[in-house]
Amino acid sequence: MLQLFHRCHLARRAAVLAVVTVLCCAAFVAAWAARPDEPSFDTVGAIDGEDILVSGSMKMDAEHGQVKTTLRSGSDVQVKSGQATIKLVEGGSIFICGPAHFSVLKSAESLTLALDFGVIHAHIEHQPKLTIYTAQIQATPVAIGDGAQDALVGFEAGGAICIRATSGAVRLEQQFTGQNVIVPQGGDVLVNNGQLDSLRTGAGHCSCEPPMARIAPPVAPSPEVSMLATNKEIEKRAAAAKQAESQPVPQAAPAPEEPIYQVFMPPLTYGANAKVEVEFDPKLILLVRRVRVRPTLIFQGRVEGDPVAVASNAAPQKPPFSDPHSTQNSTPKPAQPNSGDSMYGRVRSFIRRLWTRSS
Repeated sequence: MLQLFHRCHLARRAAVLAVVTVLCCAAFVAAWAARPDEPSFDTVGAIDGEDILVSGSMKMDAEHGQVKTTLRSGSDVQVKSGQATIKLVEGGSIFICGPAHFSVLKSAESLTLALDFGVIHAHIEHQPKLTIYTAQIQATPVAIGDGAQDALVGFEAGGAICIRATSGAVRLEQQFTGQNVIVPQGGDVLVNNGQLDSLRTGAGHCSCEPPMARIAPPVAPSPEVSMLATNKEIEKRAAAAKQAESQPVPQAAPAPEEPIYQVFMPPLTYGANAKVEVEFDPKLILLVRRVRVRPTLIFQGRVEGDPVAVASNAAPQKPPFSDPHSTQNSTPKPAQPNSGDSMYGRVRSFIRRLWTRSS
């Protein structure tokens, strides 16, 4: 009896454990299936366009009454006309200007686009690592620091390849010879016959700008019922207007004149075949300081001051000869006019002098 009871107890425990295991597996599967929006490792992103044809590996979902097409690794896309946009799951967008045809391949954090014809304009924040293949050229955007990557790769009507590096650089590699070159940020080049030795400026050859957002129609304004203003409202508005007029208008403070510094240095060069990069001479760096010289003040005119008294060192003049018997307070007699140079006058003067001496 004891052995039978023990066996029944073990069988019950095994049955309970099996039921618990089955329930746990079912709950895990249900939770995994309940997340349809969770992207898998080979999901590229949702594509939207006016006239597109997608074949191969893809996923279609209905969202808000609209069909949403999600590209996966192995998808083949043909843009018959207009533009198409791919919203990447990692963030960023890829714009395609038709007519265009390309295929998609994704592995981990690498995304490869095989472009047959058309123009591709990619804007990537950080991930994935994008590579665009053509029949002869391989183009790979290269980020500068932590900046975003914005590059354009496409074919023009004559068959030449347009390369434009708006943000970051683009590395070009010839698939047959292995020759590579880097298009710096802001560069716009044109590759003819897949020859990297004969690069020339390609400004204005290819264009694929992001589609403009659809402008919502203007909403008609709702009718408003106007009413006459009351006496209190009129008084408040009048008081506010007087207060605004009484307050002085604040004048903007003049901007401080600060010197402007500029650094001029030789351009950075990069050689793919060089083992050691040649560094530029720091002596070639030039620092320029720009300042605004104040104008020289020039006074024109005449400056006058208080008159200065000058001390005279001349000796005082002696009074003219006077009669010793005359008093000091007597006023001097005015000089008589000369009677003439006649003989009579001379004799008369001589007698007066003798008479004056004798007395």
